[in-house]
Amino acid sequence: MTEKESRMARGLEPAELVLKNGNIVNVFSDEIIPGDVAIAGGRVVGVGHYSGIEEIDCSGKYIAPGLIDAHVHIESSMLVPSEFAKVKAAAGTTSIVADPHEAVNVSGGEALDWLISASKDIPVTVYFMVPSSVPASDMETNGAGEFLAADMRKYAGDRSVIGLGETMRFMDAIAAEKRMMDKIDIFEGMKIDGHAPGLTGPDVQAYRLAGVDSDHECGTAEEALEKLRAGFAVLAREGSGAKNLEDILRGFIEAGVSLDRVMFCTDDKHTVEIKEEGDISTCVSKAIKLGIPAAKAYRMATLNAASHYGLSGKGAVGAGYDADLIVLDELGDVFPSAVFKGGVLVGQKDECRDSGSNGVGASDIPAWLLDTVEFGTVTPDDIKVTRGDVNDVMEMSGGTLVTKHLKENIPGDGSVFIPNGVYDKLCVIERHGRTGEKAAAPIKGFGIRGGAVATTVAHDSHNLIAAGDNDKEIIAAAEAVKKMHGGYALASGGRIVGKLPLPVCGLMSDRPCAEVEAKVAELRDAARRMGVPDDIDPFITLSFMALTVIPELRLTERGLFDVTKMAYLQA
Repeated sequence: MTEKESRMARGLEPAELVLKNGNIVNVFSDEIIPGDVAIAGGRVVGVGHYSGIEEIDCSGKYIAPGLIDAHVHIESSMLVPSEFAKVKAAAGTTSIVADPHEAVNVSGGEALDWLISASKDIPVTVYFMVPSSVPASDMETNGAGEFLAADMRKYAGDRSVIGLGETMRFMDAIAAEKRMMDKIDIFEGMKIDGHAPGLTGPDVQAYRLAGVDSDHECGTAEEALEKLRAGFAVLAREGSGAKNLEDILRGFIEAGVSLDRVMFCTDDKHTVEIKEEGDISTCVSKAIKLGIPAAKAYRMATLNAASHYGLSGKGAVGAGYDADLIVLDELGDVFPSAVFKGGVLVGQKDECRDSGSNGVGASDIPAWLLDTVEFGTVTPDDIKVTRGDVNDVMEMSGGTLVTKHLKENIPGDGSVFIPNGVYDKLCVIERHGRTGEKAAAPIKGFGIRGGAVATTVAHDSHNLIAAGDNDKEIIAAAEAVKKMHGGYALASGGRIVGKLPLPVCGLMSDRPCAEVEAKVAELRDAARRMGVPDDIDPFITLSFMALTVIPELRLTERGLFDVTKMAYLQA
């Protein structure tokens, strides 16, 4: 504190900026208190009654801390950090805890280095967790190989890094497997994020003993309560795919437990949905509607996360805290009337100002991150599926990422499977230039007719994944994606009818958000017209069909994988 700031705090001279006559959400005391917020040098210098060189009247409005997303993957937005930040800030989220395991699976530490650099001087403060589980399993081929403890060591001292990312290899942590414990040991004294869906009983205790101290994968109130009682911080998630918040909070309210170690996260939420329904602000609104007092709901979205992760200066409206603030017309509004970052107005209503964004474009991105798609010519023989009397079939269902393992007769000519729209062909092609492996299998429920889709977004190893009802257009869509150095492509009628380049690691665009959103909507609508059901996203749902940690059946570049048995099916 300087002498000048001291005089401002004591009201002896005007502050640089004062938000006047607001109702302040005090997350220290869980109260709503009328007053002014005095700001100077990007920080709050006082709360009470103040005058300022500049004053903004907030009569009848509420002033709350900027919201914190406690777990998110920037890459899943398909935007570079500067574009992603504009959308988050406009919805009142001013800080995020990011796990960049998507990009690190493709390009290793170089991708993490670039993301850290590209996340500076944008309208959201980005804190990074170093990915712990790259690859997510040993069952598939990613681009970077395994991200080992030796690769992570340099990040433990980086000011942007606050801990170790979600330990998806949770059985390794539970069993004290050496490679995982070496990673955890590097970040001793920092935060270790969890990822253990369905974990229960003594294994929960072993997971906590290993050093893991949070989890965002609680699917039920019972699971969340068990983990909370075991000492985990629980992240109630409300994203595009997983929406666990209401069940978890209802269970906590019924049990009468403390909410001091409960936070909010999106994990992944599409920018179109953020613009339509809010971001972490949606979590706050839902918590209030469930009966949680407003100030406590805001504390869960701010101070709880800041305290857990040690985010200095974040999470409260108080002297010495960063002036990351939101102004609301009503408590529970999902869109603030104004958003301040470091005392600078960055958002008004649902429009985010530029706020000094570094405007990352292709020329600012290292060349090696723009050239990550490498595979040879694909032929019909490469993706041929042998047909028998009874065949293993992966069945997709709307509204879930879980698949069913069916044993069915499939259409074909003799011993060769031929898709018919009821049974489509799913293909995975190793696209990192490491093994050249390719695999194909029948998939039911995707429904596409008269064409194919392909994408290099395929969690978590991000090989190329494609689905269609004929080989010619599956191959055409795959080739189109390769020419773009990654992205989405849709083939129909013997030609490419739509594409979205995602050249940064094959995951992100260097184009503005609005342009990306418009192209995604165009491709999605076209795929719907070709038969993909409304409750299955033709690209996003497809992108999880290679992830070998979700039951029951998955396809990787090596073949069909039975997740329940953790083994590949015999050809």
